[in-house]
Amino acid sequence: MFTASFLLSILLWTSSCQALEKFFGAVYEHAVILPDDTTTAPMSRQEALDLMNKNMDILEEAVKTAAQQGAHIIVTPEDGIYGWIFTRQTIYPFLEDIPDPDVNWIPCSDPERFGPADVQTRLSCMAKNNSIYVVGNIGDKKLCNRSDVGCPDDGQYNYNTAVVYDSNGKLVARYHKYNLFRGENQFNVPKEPEIVTFDTPFGKFGIFICFDILFYNPAVALVVEHNVDTILFPTAWMNLLPHLTAIEFHSAWAMGMGVNLLSANTHKNSMRMTGSGIFSPDKIVPYYYNMMNESGHLLISELNSHPRNSSTYYPIAWNLYASQIENFSSGSNVFNGYIFADKYTFTELKELNGDYSICQNDLCCHLTYTMVEKRNDEMFVFGVFNGLHTVEGKYYLQVCTMLKCQSMDFKSCGESVETAATKFKSFSISGNFSTSFVFPEVLLTNIHLAPDMFQVLKDGRLTSKSGISSHPLLSATLFGRWYQKDPKI
Repeated sequence: MFTASFLLSILLWTSSCQALEKFFGAVYEHAVILPDDTTTAPMSRQEALDLMNKNMDILEEAVKTAAQQGAHIIVTPEDGIYGWIFTRQTIYPFLEDIPDPDVNWIPCSDPERFGPADVQTRLSCMAKNNSIYVVGNIGDKKLCNRSDVGCPDDGQYNYNTAVVYDSNGKLVARYHKYNLFRGENQFNVPKEPEIVTFDTPFGKFGIFICFDILFYNPAVALVVEHNVDTILFPTAWMNLLPHLTAIEFHSAWAMGMGVNLLSANTHKNSMRMTGSGIFSPDKIVPYYYNMMNESGHLLISELNSHPRNSSTYYPIAWNLYASQIENFSSGSNVFNGYIFADKYTFTELKELNGDYSICQNDLCCHLTYTMVEKRNDEMFVFGVFNGLHTVEGKYYLQVCTMLKCQSMDFKSCGESVETAATKFKSFSISGNFSTSFVFPEVLLTNIHLAPDMFQVLKDGRLTSKSGISSHPLLSATLFGRWYQKDPKI
């Protein structure tokens, strides 16, 4: 005879194996406790563990809180356990050997199976003890023979690594960051980009780290070639206006790719690091952006497990509308300006309303707009860029953008500006893009997103909705990436 407790356990097990149409995701933006000095002699392993445990104490509280509030999975930031200012030598005591998930390992239950694994064990126990998937970012080390081609002089590869533990504490994913950002000299680049996915009762997941999001491999490949539903995204993102603040670009990427994106940023105001969110194709809240304090912050939200199956999702033909219309006027004040060292062609929006077209290297962008009022103390421009970006990475862009200039001087157009007073009754932006990968951005004054205030039509137009007229606008942009034109590595 089966006992009641046995039957209950069978019921719970069966329920956990059933596919869920929705799930709760969480991200934690963490104000990392940094080492006092990592530029001289390396710490001892115990000193490194002491620092990492201070950060993991904070992360564990976030994990517990998220689990208590019903979250199925939580993402913590890139560099969230030890920081980022290291040399190759000073990173050593922070590294552990992380095995391939195929080994079927629960570190919390068998911590010594692959040698010292204090950090992996603690992350695994966070997941197991709270019955929640936990995503962490740590350093992986892999020994090599110095005589082998590519082996570093010190005889080991160091990798910036994301790990995922399931609700039983089992290691289910390990990803080595492929697109290292400038200054990450403590780490090595894997020989090939890794495509890391895993299945859950609430969809298929993929994972990559920070700067990876700007490139085809592995970011776009996970969606296009491997059909993931949700991306896990640990990041240490430094905000860059007008187009690359964290919440702005990451929400746009989720919308453009048709996936959920759980983005967890580190928090360090002196380095312009803030901005986390739980984004999906039809939902850009909740998010967090705070340059006023140095506190961490937890976000939790319900998401569709398979967002591309939603009735609100549809594919976009990004160049359809623009390729069918005749050019509007380019305006009387056409000039060149720079955004992040890229040379844009701009035209000034001189009137209360207007229709404009402006072109660069076969990309023509079109704008129709009406302002609530034309202010004399603010200048807005419409601009286009179609070319190779070469600063802090090389990647090909196609961009149509309407934005506020920093001042009434043409030379200020494209410079960072955080506040605006001008409101728009309506706008519509389109372009005859050569790429199908376009990310729609709308940013309001004081670095706020615009939920339910814009939409992208099936023919590729970024158009405002009625609520936009109540909020001053900083920028509205179609940010295209033409991956086929990127330089070959």
